[in-house]
Amino acid sequence: MTDSRTAAPLGGRICVVTGGTRGIGLATVRALAEAGASVVLTGRDEAVAKERAAEVAAESGAVCAGYGLDVTDSAAVRALFTSVAREHGTVDCLVANAGVLEDALVGMIRDELVDRMLGTNVAGTLSCLQAAARVMMRKRSGSIVLLASIVGERGNAGQCAYAASKGAVSALTKSAAKELGRYNIRVNAVAPGVIRTDMIAHLPDDLVAARTADTALGRVGTPEDVAKAIRFLCGPDADFVTGQILGVDGGLVL
Repeated sequence: MTDSRTAAPLGGRICVVTGGTRGIGLATVRALAEAGASVVLTGRDEAVAKERAAEVAAESGAVCAGYGLDVTDSAAVRALFTSVAREHGTVDCLVANAGVLEDALVGMIRDELVDRMLGTNVAGTLSCLQAAARVMMRKRSGSIVLLASIVGERGNAGQCAYAASKGAVSALTKSAAKELGRYNIRVNAVAPGVIRTDMIAHLPDDLVAARTADTALGRVGTPEDVAKAIRFLCGPDADFVTGQILGVDGGLVL
């Protein structure tokens, strides 16, 4: 890595981004790489993950590697972080972005939907946090950013299971911050509002328009809006910030 990259805000740092092949995850990979970090991104499809990593490396000149990972497989999660630490020396930042969203009304929420939602959004996030923390505790420093949601804070009709999973992520953030602070490991979360990603592609236009009208800034957010907030929480400007749920919602929740 060149001196100019080392001098960048995240120069010399090793960052892992789960669910990094599209949407907020991919925007975050790009934002971290542009800030000088070496980035490991994961996705369920290893071929796609490697392709996205190559694209980001070509765009930014950063070291970027892609791996296949199902975050619900705790053994695979542990193996990934062991491999990254062995190859790169450590893990400085984790962005636990991998998640799923499925809508269902009360009385029609299937068991398998609950299993998928909690398995990925809660258990998968916790597995990644634990694996990253074990590496970070050895060097007594690190930054972990989890993906919560405004739905976990305020609820939303038709999204009880999703709201429950993201509310759990907010609670996890605060509890882990209290526990890991003594190791100089910071744990924060971002809570996106309505963001233009595949996750809202199924929503009717009138519903998106209504949500936009309720947003103080009068627009739908972009993955890059969220990625910039994550980059801040990963970087040195947030060195005294931990246990926070940062809303990135354009003023939807006020």
